[in-house]
Amino acid sequence: MKLSQQHWIKIGILLAISTGIIVFFIFDLQQYLTLDYLRNSKELFAQQNAEHPFLTIGIYIIIYMAVTALSLPGAVVMTLAGGTLFGLVKGTIAVSFASTIGATVAMLVARTLMRDYVQGKFHKQIQVINKKIEEEGSFYLFTMRLVPAFPFFVINLVMGLTPMRVFTFAWVSQVGMLAGTIVYVNAGSELGKIESLGDIASPQLLLSFALLGVLPLLLKKLVGHFSQKQETKE
Repeated sequence: MKLSQQHWIKIGILLAISTGIIVFFIFDLQQYLTLDYLRNSKELFAQQNAEHPFLTIGIYIIIYMAVTALSLPGAVVMTLAGGTLFGLVKGTIAVSFASTIGATVAMLVARTLMRDYVQGKFHKQIQVINKKIEEEGSFYLFTMRLVPAFPFFVINLVMGLTPMRVFTFAWVSQVGMLAGTIVYVNAGSELGKIESLGDIASPQLLLSFALLGVLPLLLKKLVGHFSQKQETKE
């Protein structure tokens, strides 16, 4: 049976992803994405950044995009490294764009590999979800990006299975992740004060993110409710 171009593309993507994940775990690259390694290598990284600033930030962005695109563990430590290496402003800019690009790639991979199957297999069940995403998808995505209960890679995967536009996914993700990015980059710039990742985000801060994420959706619902009541009266 002759495979179509689309099937070859899917096979190529699967091979690339599988290779990346296998290399990551076989060579134990995760050891370089830990808080201890970052703390112990802080001076070396600072020296490299001072001698080769453009090369350092370029390599950093590429590694960050690869980690997020492949949904590998270590994105939090990479964000901290952005603050350690580049400071709050430059680190926030680098992390914001690298994480958004990586997330968008991950979403596109999920869309290419699985959306047609899922939409076809569960067409009737997923119609309501598709309609909601088309109407209010940006609000739902913004909420999920801010609420810590939703894992980063799961959001990328789920949104890849929906009809959400790629541009909408990218800009809403960037805006939605910005507050958390600033918190972690700032923590990375003061690395010596961090003993564990749990020291960065307090329960109060996480709750604030959750409320901030839900607020736009609630406001939209309220505006829609009052508009409907007004139309009924008229």
